[in-house]
Amino acid sequence: MTIQWFPGHMAKARRQVSENLKLVDIVFELVDARLPLSSRNPMIDEVIHQKPRLLILNKQDMADETETRRWIEYFAQKGFKAVAINSFEGKGLQSVIKAAQEILAEKWDRMKARGMKPRAIRAMIVGIPNVGKSTLINRLAKKNLAKTGNMPGVTKSQQWIKVAKDIELLDTPGILWPKFEDQQVGYKLALTGAIKDTIINMEDLAIFGLNFLATHYPARMEERYKLTSVSENLVETFDHIGKLRRVFGQGGEIDYDQVALLIVRDIRDQHLGVLTFDFVKEQLEKEKLAAAIEIENEERRKRTAKLRRQQSLENKE
Repeated sequence: MTIQWFPGHMAKARRQVSENLKLVDIVFELVDARLPLSSRNPMIDEVIHQKPRLLILNKQDMADETETRRWIEYFAQKGFKAVAINSFEGKGLQSVIKAAQEILAEKWDRMKARGMKPRAIRAMIVGIPNVGKSTLINRLAKKNLAKTGNMPGVTKSQQWIKVAKDIELLDTPGILWPKFEDQQVGYKLALTGAIKDTIINMEDLAIFGLNFLATHYPARMEERYKLTSVSENLVETFDHIGKLRRVFGQGGEIDYDQVALLIVRDIRDQHLGVLTFDFVKEQLEKEKLAAAIEIENEERRKRTAKLRRQQSLENKE
């Protein structure tokens, strides 16, 4: 299944981010703590370039705490300061302001040295849909200024928002790339609600969710569904869960659509506990493999160039 979702207002938002970078001191990149890598928009790197950036891992209460700490360390090693927060309950918000001040300390010292008065930090919040941008803004401002909701794409216009005396925020709509190169990323985002359900095959998504649980959280899957593995015969698996949870349609037959919906909702509503969908260990393995492939390709290029030089010399002789 190919998941694509790129509404027109998001294409416009991408242009606006580029245009408004000069207005801000720092970019707050908001990601989902459950999938800190998959919920990062790779396009943002291309757009913001060297602008100071703070990575904010939101919804930390819904993610594995140990894995969240690992991700903060991972990003630090990559040169990005990161903090974890729960904007819904307002936890960790002071860490955002403190981290932004630390990142911009040198710039503020230079401004003071030139006799300029300190001013509020001007920040731009960016992120994919449904990571909690509007909720974070409302919490920081302590007012209901930005429209919030559980549906991705509810914030569709830009506005400046004053947060006490410390920060001024330029809210931007979520940005999502037009097509996922890695379908695993698309499934993870869909499973956490970052993509509209109306464009998703829920049975495919439920199957992905079950396979993910079998690999990473087998004990929880067994506790919830009395399953130790996912059968290659998916009808058997859905029949088992349907009977266990009594998901019947007309005539007493298993309603497979409702079984799929039940599985997805169980995951989203934390009936299987807090879950993290991106793992630092797996990412490091991918990077190691990519580095090995690059070394191999470079050696191949050198051998090819050497061979061509030899052939050229032989032709001249």
